[in-house]
Formats: sequence, C-alpha cells, structure tokens
Amino acid sequence: MHDQLKKVENEVNELTVEPKESVTNTVEEPAAAESDTEGDATKTKKKKKKRSKKKNNNIKDITTFYPDGVYPEGEWLNYGQDFNLARTTDEEQRYLKRSKENEQHWNDVRKGAEIHRRVRHNVQNKLQPGMSLTDIANIIENATRKFTGAEDLNTMENPTSQGIGFPTGLSLNHCAAHFTPNAGDTTILRREDVMKVDIGVQVNGNIVDSAWTVTFDHQYDNLLTAVREATYTGIRESGIDVRLTDIGEAIQEVMESYEVEINGKTYAVKPCRNLCGHNIGPYRIHGGKSVPIVKNGDNTKMEEGEHFAIETFGTTGRGYVVPGGEVSHYAKNTDSSAIPSLTKAKQLLHTIDRNFGTLPFCRRYLDRLGEDKYLFALNNLVKQGIVQDYPPLNDVHGSYTAQFEHTILLHPHKMEVVSKGDDY
Repeated sequence: MHDQLKKVENEVNELTVEPKESVTNTVEEPAAAESDTEGDATKTKKKKKKRSKKKNNNIKDITTFYPDGVYPEGEWLNYGQDFNLARTTDEEQRYLKRSKENEQHWNDVRKGAEIHRRVRHNVQNKLQPGMSLTDIANIIENATRKFTGAEDLNTMENPTSQGIGFPTGLSLNHCAAHFTPNAGDTTILRREDVMKVDIGVQVNGNIVDSAWTVTFDHQYDNLLTAVREATYTGIRESGIDVRLTDIGEAIQEVMESYEVEINGKTYAVKPCRNLCGHNIGPYRIHGGKSVPIVKNGDNTKMEEGEHFAIETFGTTGRGYVVPGGEVSHYAKNTDSSAIPSLTKAKQLLHTIDRNFGTLPFCRRYLDRLGEDKYLFALNNLVKQGIVQDYPPLNDVHGSYTAQFEHTILLHPHKMEVVSKGDDY
C-alpha cells in the first residue's frame, strides 16, 4: 500500500514540472516574435529589391512575352464604303482563303506592332524638356533592338531578319520629317517645342510605321487634334477599291476645319500638301503608292491584301515642305546597278548590304557598327545613285508642324489598324 502511494506521488510531481516548461516557453515568445519581425523586414527589403530589379529589367526580347509566336491583332474596322458591303456579308469564305495565304505576313506585322506599342510606352514615360534628342533616340532604338533580339547586328546570322525599320524621326517645330541626330548633335528638347516621334519596327522585312507628336504646352492642343483626327479620317476612308484622291480629299476637309492660337496669334491648320502616306512592301518603306493628304486627282485604288501607312502632317506655315539641313537618313536604291568606283565605297556598300539591305539607315547606325571616316565614301555612293539620301523636310521657320500615323492591313473582309494602342 505504501509503495502504491509513493508511485502516485511521484507521478503527481512529474505532472507539476510541465507547467514550468510552458511558462519558460511563454517568456521566450516575445524574443522569437522580435526575431520573426526582423526576418519579415529582411524579406520585405529583398522583395522590394527584386521588384525594383524586375521593374528596371522589363525590356526583353518580345518572344519572351509571346512564347507561342502569335501576336495580338490590331483594331478591326468595317469598310465604310457601300460598294464594300458585299465583302463583309461574304466575309467567311474570302477571309479564310486570303488569311491562310497571308498568315505569316500578318503575324510578322502584328509582332512588329506589339513591339512598337511597348517601345513607345517605354519612352513616353521618360520624355521631358531638357533631354537631348540623341538620348531620346537611344532610348527608343535600344528598346527596339532588345525587344526584337537585334542588339548586336555583328553577331546576327541575318541582321535584316528583324529590328529597327528605319531611323527614329525626332523632327522639331518647322521640320516635319526625316531628322534624326547625327553623332555630336547637341540639340535639346525644350518645353516650347513640337516634336514628331516617328518609329519603325520590322520583322522579316514587314515594317510597322507609326508616329505621334509630343508637346508640353497646351496651346498646341488644337494643332495636334486637327492632325490626329485627320489621320483617323484617312484610316476610316481607306479600303479595297477606294481611290487615293478621295482619301486625300477627306483628310484635307477635316484638317482645314481647325485653327489654333499660338502666342496670341490665330493660325489656320493646313495640310503639308507634298507629304503623304504610302503603301509598304517587303524591306521597302515606300512601296510605290502614295496616299495624299489633299485632293490630288490620283485615281489609283487601294487593293486587297495591301499594307499601308496612313500619315498626315498639319502645319501653321505655308503647307509645303522643302529639303534642307544636314542629312541623316539614307537607303540603298534598289533600281541602281552601278558599281562603286572607290575601294572604301565598296567596303561601305558591303556593310550596308549585310546590315540594312534596302531598309533605311542613318549615320549613327554606321558608327555603331564600327565604321569610321566613311562620309566621303557614303557621299560617293549617293553621287553614283547607289544610295539615296533623304534630307530633313521643312516648312517655313517659325511655323509648327505635327504628325500622326498608323499602319493598316487591308484584309478581304475588314481593315486592321495594326499599330493602334491605348495612347493613340
């Protein structure tokens, strides 16, 4: 009996020890909680660093975002002309036939358009007065190279397979087009400037050509509205079997309905009548057809399957541009069969053929490829008609010009505004 009581007492003593351990644990908990807090803070810092690093590294080869190789379609519009209604009602049969034939072409253009949207979104968030035009061009072109996987043409098996479609246009004020900074250019973007940003992206020679105008002063708003609405009018009027002059007439009517007050003076907005849109061919930014922005009597018609850039230019000046200033834009002339007479010119032509073919290029691109002291040879190629130079195009000094542009595809049943984005 005594032994049994002793055993029970020992068991009770063992049970009373456990609460002490529990108390000890509760005393240690705040220290553990403090340690957890420090750990959470460290994790938060790491996450912020990762998030910041990820945010700064969001420009990648576009195929990273679309591993299946299929790119988003543009905005679809029904053809607005009565004589095109049959195409819409009979759309299925015609579309299936033609879309199969053009499937690769359409997808290449859509890939270029998606890159274009991302490139301009990347630069639009950074544009501000005080930036040099060279820095702006580098931001645009480096992003285009990265998205297309064409960062180093020297290491590419086929440098013309995809990349920049033409030199980045950064034309200011009275200069309407064909300006990009050459090496050493120190031009700065000012708050009072009107800058046209014209970007080209190409995939297998299929070029997306789209542009918009940047201003920081609201007094230019009506000028931009006039040109943007004129461009959208030109797009809506486009279609299979539509005469080019009719598109120009509609554009002209809309643009000339606007006026703008700048520094207390009122100006009528005029179309730059010798500038125009154009169709686009493989590796050729100008395919042979011009889309006027005034009525010009050209009864040439748009055709099914064609690929056009619809662009309009409005100005407060005389409405007519002339070439002038230091040349930056060049392109090989496909119609020339001449052979360079200078050894340096032959070497330079080889560089042009390999890296650009018939795509437009600028002197900065030759600098980047390691070419030096090439200007005399380049001018020799121009003189012989092997390469065409494209000087800046200017209205009168003191005037302001604006531009908007989109690339469209004429499908059998509908039109696709392939470069359309949330921005314009």
